[in-house]
Amino acid sequence: MKKFAIQLLLFSALTLLLPVATAALCGGTPGISAFTTFLSQSVPTESQSSSSASGDTKETVLPILNSASGEVEQVSLRDFLIGAAASEMPASYQDEAIKAQIIAAHSYALANRDAQLANPDPDLKGAWFAANPDQREGYIRTDDLQNVWGAQYQQYYDRLAALVDEVCDLVVTYQGSPALTTYFAICNGTTETSEAVWGQALPYLVSVDSALDLTSPDCEQTVTFSMQEVYDKLNLAFYSLDLTGQPESWFGATVRDAAGYVGTVEIGGQTIKGTELRQALGLRSADFEVTVGEDHAFTFTTRGYGHGVGLSQYGANALAITGKRYDEILAHYYPGTALAEA
Repeated sequence: MKKFAIQLLLFSALTLLLPVATAALCGGTPGISAFTTFLSQSVPTESQSSSSASGDTKETVLPILNSASGEVEQVSLRDFLIGAAASEMPASYQDEAIKAQIIAAHSYALANRDAQLANPDPDLKGAWFAANPDQREGYIRTDDLQNVWGAQYQQYYDRLAALVDEVCDLVVTYQGSPALTTYFAICNGTTETSEAVWGQALPYLVSVDSALDLTSPDCEQTVTFSMQEVYDKLNLAFYSLDLTGQPESWFGATVRDAAGYVGTVEIGGQTIKGTELRQALGLRSADFEVTVGEDHAFTFTTRGYGHGVGLSQYGANALAITGKRYDEILAHYYPGTALAEA
């Protein structure tokens, strides 16, 4: 405990030296709905994974479904990785953290490629996964970066491009195949398991310590809804809830999982998963507490931001500040994996 307290104080001091973030944390992996699809496929062999890519890795073209337009767009790997880094991490983050993010985005793309080669999902229309660049979710188009960065565009673009060129040949692998390296913004001090969020377990998407996330000023947040807002959101998401009593009685016993997130909560006579309630109410995290005020307004206090599975982007930057390299960061958040050439 004493060792962690000293580390916490050191990290808090170091974070004061960081410039203000120039891009918002997205906190979500692109096309995460493909997770179940990925798990339903047979895991490709090493030869199957490597045979679908050839030549200069940077020249690889990714077919990505634009979830806003419904069109499949052809995006070069280099542009995607630059856009993913710009979308997912502030430009103020450390180089080693950004390199870890770049490799994670690359690995995620190739894992979905292999899943689609094994058993194509017709909803993806031939794409590897879906993203929404129009809303800067998953990646940002190169043409849009000037609007995001303004006068600092060239400085930031050159930096990200150099980092991409340094690590674009590397991917995270598990048993010889690209790993489904999901990522998010901030956790509650411990990452979550894939099984808890999506109902399926992957051996490298397990809970790991990420205690420095607790130093983020955005880790704990509160949001307040009126009684009517909560009533409407709950009835829209869940059927046959009994919300006839006083608002104080709507929420009952809460059961947390080993990582501290809400596993289930009793609502209106039913047992609801914490992840489902998070989605229904639009909460930042499945680690939440609820209180009801005298005016019957509901206040939710959340810890973390995002689904919590895989690489914590804030935690990656924290580890980079303490001297960890990108390979060490990736090994920490994806235990049992290895780095290999794409």
